[in-house]
Amino acid sequence: MTRSIAIACDHGGIDLKGILKADLTTAGFEVHDFGTDSNDSVDYPDFGYKMADAIRNKVVDRGVLICGSGIGISMAANRYPDVRAAPVHDVTSARLGREHNDANVVCFGARLIGNELARECLQVFLDTRFEGGRHIQRVEKLSNPPV
Repeated sequence: MTRSIAIACDHGGIDLKGILKADLTTAGFEVHDFGTDSNDSVDYPDFGYKMADAIRNKVVDRGVLICGSGIGISMAANRYPDVRAAPVHDVTSARLGREHNDANVVCFGARLIGNELARECLQVFLDTRFEGGRHIQRVEKLSNPPV
């Protein structure tokens, strides 16, 4: 069975996106690449929204987003109730994002994290299961905020 995952970035994440996309492909994932594909300046929300749309429309269950800091693109993706995008900067945040928050999108700051650490964090993110239990109610609240 082919596993699918989405990936997208702004101009600040283009090099890291190439590295992580190659790793995902090698690992047997069908990678849906929502851009950008150049170093030309673009607006990170556009690419965060494209990836989030893929989750909302059930094209993929998980995604990878990259911008300069990992913050802006995660904010864009988290505007979608189906998305739980976690900016990750080390393996502990990657693991806890999955275990406690059931994150379905991992976000990297290409200007803040080294390539090898990002690769390791991505692997931890993919390998870690949601713990459930006491965290279920909290995660459900993320998709159903009070009005």
